[in-house]
Amino acid sequence: MRLKNIKGATDYVNNSDYIIHEPEKYKGKWQEEFNNTNDIHIEIGMGHGNFIINMAIANPDINFIGIEMYDSVIYKAIKKLETLGDDKPINLRLIRMDATKISEVFDKEISRIYLNFSDPWPKAKHAKRRLTSKQFLDRYDQIFKGEKQIFQKTDNDSLFEFSIESFKEAGYTLKNVTTDLYSNMIEGNIPTEYEAKFSSKGITINRLEAYK
Repeated sequence: MRLKNIKGATDYVNNSDYIIHEPEKYKGKWQEEFNNTNDIHIEIGMGHGNFIINMAIANPDINFIGIEMYDSVIYKAIKKLETLGDDKPINLRLIRMDATKISEVFDKEISRIYLNFSDPWPKAKHAKRRLTSKQFLDRYDQIFKGEKQIFQKTDNDSLFEFSIESFKEAGYTLKNVTTDLYSNMIEGNIPTEYEAKFSSKGITINRLEAYK
């Protein structure tokens, strides 16, 4: 995916109150940041933020953290939040970071991870970069508390097949697995920007829930 550079995005993100700067300082202390003991769900690769923002609005008793590594992408999520004004969700935080550093930011305090339309990294030599690779699942093990839950959506069939095998090898139990989400709609499904675009073109969406 080629990203369009947005002039001034980096400075805008650096100065935004919606971004948690130096997130490593909050490791093991995220409930203090939210000032409650509610479960914390994270989305890795939040894109323009449609999913995580609307999840936070729909679920005020859950804390949400959106993670994105690209300034020009997270910039658009910030802009969406700004349009909400006083209606913006208070149970949402945003972090700009590379997901490989996730265990440096969280410590046994996450209840669920969302992986929506992640980069498939199609070349075999890049398999370890996939967010459902063994390398990433090992990282997630360090940040979960209690039961591990990973929910995935993707339009990429090869990535979905890879993920299923990866989850099984890591000891996860799979539930609500579908290769056509909109023919087997999950109650309360909130679409991402990609999902809305793809489904409108008749592209089928894969979805699963992994528990351990």
